[in-house]
Amino acid sequence: MKQDEALEGVSRETIEQLHKLELLLLKWNPTINLVAKSTLANLWSRHFVDSAQLYELGKHGSWIDLGSGGGFPGLVVAVLAEAGEQSFKLTLVESDQRKATFLRTALRELGLTAQVIPARIEQIPPQMADTISARALAPLTKLLEYSARHLKPDGHCLFPKGANWREEVEAARHKWHFDLTTYPSKTDPDGAILVVKAIQHV
Repeated sequence: MKQDEALEGVSRETIEQLHKLELLLLKWNPTINLVAKSTLANLWSRHFVDSAQLYELGKHGSWIDLGSGGGFPGLVVAVLAEAGEQSFKLTLVESDQRKATFLRTALRELGLTAQVIPARIEQIPPQMADTISARALAPLTKLLEYSARHLKPDGHCLFPKGANWREEVEAARHKWHFDLTTYPSKTDPDGAILVVKAIQHV
């Protein structure tokens, strides 16, 4: 999969911004392990394209990315939002101080606007977000626990999941009521993007 084909309709300037992010990640990764070494060979499709597909499902207003880690999807969302002149407030939550430093550095060097909160998700004040994203962070049951206090009543969550997503949904329904819509993943033939709304504890 060529990069330009994978992100169809994205401008050359945006691709260049994403390449800058890629170089930053490759520079920092040996020191603080932002992404698994085994995924570096497929970095673009595994992380960049996978993150970009979430941006397409996001809402205007405020977007909170939980456990941002190496910046997926948060930094990719920031790049695409700037290119699309989207007017939402983006917040990246990451408790690992070294990774939070990377996120701030990447935002500064790429000239992007977003807030980084270097704290644990369960310890920050309620964020009242229109969109919450989390990628490769926790099982769905735990993600719903994290998200319930930070989501606006009419907001939604975007969670990319792999082949076991149906089992995660079934397990989560034992503890949570929620509305669910799914979209096929563009990067994992067995995976899905879970769009979750109206989260309530059972």
